[in-house]
Amino acid sequence: MNLSGNTILITGGASGIGLAFTKRFIEAGSTVIVCGRRESKLQEAKKTFPDIITHVCDVAQEADRLSLFEWVTAEHPEVNVLVNNAGIQQRFNVLEADAAQNWSYFSNEITANMEAPIHLSMLFAPYFAKKENAVIMNVTSGLAFTPMAIAPIYSATKAALHSFSMSLRHQLSETSVQVIEVAPPAVNTDLGGAGLHTFGVPVNEFADGIFKGLAEGKQEIGYGTSEKALRMSRDEIDEAVKNIYNRVR
Repeated sequence: MNLSGNTILITGGASGIGLAFTKRFIEAGSTVIVCGRRESKLQEAKKTFPDIITHVCDVAQEADRLSLFEWVTAEHPEVNVLVNNAGIQQRFNVLEADAAQNWSYFSNEITANMEAPIHLSMLFAPYFAKKENAVIMNVTSGLAFTPMAIAPIYSATKAALHSFSMSLRHQLSETSVQVIEVAPPAVNTDLGGAGLHTFGVPVNEFADGIFKGLAEGKQEIGYGTSEKALRMSRDEIDEAVKNIYNRVR
């Protein structure tokens, strides 16, 4: 991927991994549009990076996704990169979840992590296919390959997005659109709540590793444990899942 000269839309780009990517794309010489649910977070990001363009959008809402696509393509028609980064992680035990009363809480995770990036990819793919160079980048997770049993919906949605990314890559293989999957390991961010990922790799270390892979033209990029997970055998996956569950439950 050519890192400079792009106009890049990053969902959930005001904090965590998204903000680290924002920083590096700006430094590489690209224009960055950041969307997120919270105006306050977007303004914090803009104080740090005054040149970013911000837009309030809840990608878990279909109407917001449609509005985002219409706004971006009208106001910034040069956009040629979509980074589907926004997501949420919820930890729970199915025996205690009370899905009859609380299904909206759980379905929101499915919508934000799976439906939203698939929908946005399908909106932008035909638009991007008319351009000379374009990229759809989906941020999945090492948990797409070695699920964390205590975060079952998160793991499942990321596995689904991995599968979709593979299919999308084949469908767009004869167009100008690259499909890139970034699969983070545990990264020290506030995903799922403050303090849950302090054991993870530092976000800047992770982002540097990913951008090295982007510069090298890789289509599937992991880091540390997730890089290994991308190519694990089934026996290795089973052992990893057991070890993760025993560590975090």
